[in-house]
Amino acid sequence: MRLSWKSIVLYSSLIIGSLVSIYPLFYMLMTSLKPMTVLFEFPPKLFPTEPTLNNYKEAWTSANFSRYLGNSVFVTLMSFLVLFLFSSMLAFAYSRFSFFGKKVSFGILIGSLSIPSLTLVIPQYILVRDLGLFDSYWGLITIYAAGAIPFTTFLLKGFFDSISREIDESVSIDGGGSGRLFFTIILPLSKPAFVPATIFNAMIIWEEFPWALTIINDPLKRTLPIALANFQGQYTTQWGIVFAGSIIAMAPIVLLFLMLQRYFVAGITAGALKG
Repeated sequence: MRLSWKSIVLYSSLIIGSLVSIYPLFYMLMTSLKPMTVLFEFPPKLFPTEPTLNNYKEAWTSANFSRYLGNSVFVTLMSFLVLFLFSSMLAFAYSRFSFFGKKVSFGILIGSLSIPSLTLVIPQYILVRDLGLFDSYWGLITIYAAGAIPFTTFLLKGFFDSISREIDESVSIDGGGSGRLFFTIILPLSKPAFVPATIFNAMIIWEEFPWALTIINDPLKRTLPIALANFQGQYTTQWGIVFAGSIIAMAPIVLLFLMLQRYFVAGITAGALKG
């Protein structure tokens, strides 16, 4: 099978782009396996001649790193529960119900996506302070979930719209109401739409830094991005330890993507292909 020039250029560009994207991660991985004594050798070597896991051991046992990792896991999971509960119900309402101000309110919801998150730090700070959530996990969870609701609602609504309305009529004929339709029909059918929403929001919440730095004062409640920032300051010249900590921090998100990648593209395009 002979490839055209367009295909050759396309595949070559994709391969080069992939290598350029992967190389920094690969370099970070190789550096994390090097002992400190050879880290700054000249000429530099990409592959370590005597790989070691001491950097990972040092990163894991230093400065409550495992505690910060657990904090990030807890905050991310709880943010997901709150986010998907409210986003799915909101998307269902916009998809299946007609009410006054529906188009206007949905337009405002989508328009809020254009507001930079950093411009909201001060009003969010005042809100969290007045609610008594300052320096707490729930101060993080509330803002993370609220900030992700517009995009997740938009994504889920597109999928809900693609589900045939004949299902609604069937449920109504059987005597079921909106609650039964939502929990027993719409949500189970919408699993593909939750995959891209999960990946996108996991990446954003997991690596969020400014808001966590603003409201968390207790060192034991810090999340992983703050820990890594302090970690790098503590080990300014020990890049093997810094990179080892970064690899550990990246691992959960990478594993999540690998587990869900086959559903990712299908979930993004499902709403456009069904119906």
